[in-house]
Amino acid sequence: MKITTSRLTQNVLTVEGRTTGEPVLFVHGNVSSGAFWRDTMAALPEGYRPLAVDLRGFGDTDPAPVDATRGLRDYSDDVLELLAALDLDRVHLVGWSMGGGVVLQALRDRPALVRSVTLVNPVSPYGFGGTEDLSGRLTHPDGAGAGAGAANPDFVARLKAGDLSDESPTSPRNVFRSAYVKNAVPDEDFYVRSMLTTRVGEAHYPGDAASSDAWPGVAPGKGGVLNALGPTRFRVDDLHEIEPKPPVLWIRGADDVIVSDTSLFDLAHLGALGVVPGSPGTPAQPMVGQTRAALERYGPYREAVLDDCGHSPHLERPEDFVRLLTEHLREA
Repeated sequence: MKITTSRLTQNVLTVEGRTTGEPVLFVHGNVSSGAFWRDTMAALPEGYRPLAVDLRGFGDTDPAPVDATRGLRDYSDDVLELLAALDLDRVHLVGWSMGGGVVLQALRDRPALVRSVTLVNPVSPYGFGGTEDLSGRLTHPDGAGAGAGAANPDFVARLKAGDLSDESPTSPRNVFRSAYVKNAVPDEDFYVRSMLTTRVGEAHYPGDAASSDAWPGVAPGKGGVLNALGPTRFRVDDLHEIEPKPPVLWIRGADDVIVSDTSLFDLAHLGALGVVPGSPGTPAQPMVGQTRAALERYGPYREAVLDDCGHSPHLERPEDFVRLLTEHLREA
């Protein structure tokens, strides 16, 4: 269904016949859409009303520009207005990857609206790239090492061209195979086509590139997705101060190569491996450790780690994922 608010018109996926029950809103990650939640929504037991939103610039939601200086708040404010338009309260929020950051921002800004939170391989509370140690300390004041300049230009070009092939390691299909999942999953075409709904450009993915005097020469710009994830843009430092504190379930694949303490998408870690030349020895961002430290300060949370699983537990281990999620919803 399409829901229009004062901000934009958002596309929301639903399950036929499921119009009542406790609302569960699923929020997708970067370079994807709400379609990634299709099977999870269908498998959710009776008593819940599953909804999956396409964030701005993804799927069939309006391609409104992303003001990266607000961090992820363009997305989280869209979500909060969507819930208001649907007259929903006490909502279970489920966020995957970047969507985990969107959910954390919504929780930070409107905690009384949230019944429970489930984070699925979420971005660190201190953004993606450009930080070190468990407190999210900036490696450089400008956030060097993060932002749109870190994107692979060939991947961006193939995404824009709608490339469905597997002819290059940087094709969306091969990025899905090598980074989104550890093991093959059914209906790969469906998910790759969802990736290709991503709007490409300076206002969307990856955003406008900004230079830095510090290695590796890039920093977060002012527009678009990757800049919104930069550590000078998105930081949830004070989550432990909110009230009330709904329970948090953190589900992650043990073999994730995207959100990891040794992420293959972190320029600092790639520098240490010698892939990005000239590294001065900048340490990798301890993404998983940062999330754990933040949740320990927060209080009511549980961490569930799925072995032999990558960045997408809901695709790779669907039965385990739905079981963990359902248990959490029932206990909330």
